[in-house]
Amino acid sequence: MAFDGASPAYRRALRAVIAINVLGFGVVAVGSWLANSAALAANTLDFAADAATYALSLWVIGKSVDVRSGAAFFKSASLALMALGILGLALWRALSGAAPEGTAISGLGLFGAAANLMAALLLVRFREGDANVRSVWLCTRNDLIQCLAVAATGVAVTVTGSRWPDLAVGVLLAAVFLRSAWQIAVQARDERRAALAEADFVTHSRRPAAPV
Repeated sequence: MAFDGASPAYRRALRAVIAINVLGFGVVAVGSWLANSAALAANTLDFAADAATYALSLWVIGKSVDVRSGAAFFKSASLALMALGILGLALWRALSGAAPEGTAISGLGLFGAAANLMAALLLVRFREGDANVRSVWLCTRNDLIQCLAVAATGVAVTVTGSRWPDLAVGVLLAAVFLRSAWQIAVQARDERRAALAEADFVTHSRRPAAPV
């Protein structure tokens, strides 16, 4: 049976990761507003969404497969919606706004990368598990990739003086989020089907044999 997160060590790690994401959201939200960056806006939304969905992950630990897979489906949907929001924001800013502040983007991207590296180190030994546990790892891994991409975006914006690298990274991050949403949804669906099949097998096996 896949690890469902029901261990004190995993609960402690998850609480610490939630705190890291709340702090990251506060810092990057201010920086995103000041730097006028779609990539940083994506980062801000990601920190906020992760804090909320990790809290949901903590709450469903120990509950039924149906409840845990339902939480995973919710996280999958939220990732997909966030990807679409990031893509829309990136397009709007690229077409209507000035070039963002490259130095601020790089600095805050590196801050986010450091925060997510800490979170990843806390979670790496729990990277395999059910859809609920695995979704936490995938989101954290994506966050680290995203922040490094944001830092690289700042360098590209500074060198080119253009807003288009910010758009390109926004589109790339939206694609990464959509792929993770799909992976989480597929695993949650498979786990729910397996649980239903097992329950059906147990029910049929307990039925008394028909009289001869």
